[in-house]
Amino acid sequence: MDAGIKGYLAFVLHAHLPYVRHPEYPSFLEERWLFEAITETYIPLLKAFTRIAADGVPFRVTLSLSPSLLAMLEDPLLQERYEAYLNKALELAERELERTRAEPHFHHLAEFYWNWFADSRDVYVNHCQRRVGKAFQQLHERGVVELITTAATHGLLPLLSATPKAVAAQVITGLDYFASVFGFRPQGMWLPECGYYPGLDELLAQEGLRYFILESHGIDHASTTPFYGVYAPLFTPTGVAAFGRDQGSTKQVWSARDGFPGHPDYREFYRDIGHDLPLDYIQPYIEGDVRVDTGLKYYRITGPTAWKEPYFPATARERAAQHAHDFLHQRVSHVEYLDSVMETAPIVLAPFDAELFGHWWFEGPLWLDHVIRKTADQRVLALTTPSAYLDDHPVHQIATPSTSTWGHKGYFEAWLNNRTDWIYPQLHACSERMEQLANRYGKGRVARLKRRALNQCVRELLLAQSSDWPFIINNATAEEYAVRRVRDHVARFHHLADALENNTLDAEELAALEWLDNPFPNADYRLFKGEGVVPDKTG
Repeated sequence: MDAGIKGYLAFVLHAHLPYVRHPEYPSFLEERWLFEAITETYIPLLKAFTRIAADGVPFRVTLSLSPSLLAMLEDPLLQERYEAYLNKALELAERELERTRAEPHFHHLAEFYWNWFADSRDVYVNHCQRRVGKAFQQLHERGVVELITTAATHGLLPLLSATPKAVAAQVITGLDYFASVFGFRPQGMWLPECGYYPGLDELLAQEGLRYFILESHGIDHASTTPFYGVYAPLFTPTGVAAFGRDQGSTKQVWSARDGFPGHPDYREFYRDIGHDLPLDYIQPYIEGDVRVDTGLKYYRITGPTAWKEPYFPATARERAAQHAHDFLHQRVSHVEYLDSVMETAPIVLAPFDAELFGHWWFEGPLWLDHVIRKTADQRVLALTTPSAYLDDHPVHQIATPSTSTWGHKGYFEAWLNNRTDWIYPQLHACSERMEQLANRYGKGRVARLKRRALNQCVRELLLAQSSDWPFIINNATAEEYAVRRVRDHVARFHHLADALENNTLDAEELAALEWLDNPFPNADYRLFKGEGVVPDKTG
């Protein structure tokens, strides 16, 4: 520990989106989820971290990139479609420059957005070479951003644990895909939805992981009462460290009602010209007749009513700096107290969905920039990553964390309820059938067509298991789409399984499914064989 430093703050940002890719259509509405996140979150965070590092400011943060997100960021079709999205956004911003010419403040905002989109395109094409996920590797190699990952399609592992091989397939496929992109395996894992159950750590240990991220009550209700609560990790019996979320530090940032993002000076997420202006004006820049956000938002939060006042970026920047000061002041005070009652250096873990920063809270990346720079100006706490903390502080209490998730009530209710309970019996049935297929048709030297079909069954199963589908259904946001995705992947799985069992595999049909649902070239049916051990990659 550096002289004078009394404790640590660890930001862990989890970047994840469900796998949405529809080559069968010239464009697809839900693909905009990815395009908006790249523009508003991933590129701004990349720019912020690169700028801070270039300025020589010492810092460390952890960034989890989910395999499903990485697969989309690496996909040539989606790369091409995202560039087209940016070009349309620039065209719309140019029209806005003309439309608002007689309204000085809105004209200034239109110019702000034109520059925003132009810079995003420049970063995407020239700096990232269209590979946004891969661009973060330079920061990882500099030691300022630690890259970690999660399960393949963000399956909620405790709810899949009735078929342990399904859990192993989620974890191993995700780790393998991450390694195929970056050339190394991560040291830590963000458990999907922070979902843990006792025994999961055995699999994580077998796969060489050093730590995982938990919700606070997973630590608080461990098999042995934790001496220091969430302010020191617990080692599970297998030696993997569990880090728990600090509720106080995250509520300030997470809560739109009680936290920083709800301040009246910040940009209003729900006012966008895609909904405010006449349909015939914006139609060339959206998906048909469906009104969507365009990214051009001219109003600030203002207050709880529908009345909104214009957005002032300079004022919002000042507010972000003030909120960064407030946040750091409270963390410093907290760490000074913890230092007085703990015999080991405290760590305050602040995990967030990365998309909060920029997409939901437009000023979030700027706020984070201010926090990082201000942290370098004091000597009470330092920024760290979980692996760096374990390097410096290797001795901790041993206990088994409790079953838990984050989200509403903290025990699965956001994903398992009377709106979504139909999903899991189908997932379990597919997993059991996958084991039967792997053991029956995966013996000896497997014909190439059968091997491809078995591996595609794995992809369909993984895609059906995504925790995003029940979450979306529960929130009734894009419910019809989420329901269709579960049903489509389950149906495609059984179609291939039937063809294998009836010896009616059709090469063209299989190729069509491989074209439609193509993540994870490393998907391997042998994870479902016998003990689930993959002996090599050549059979």
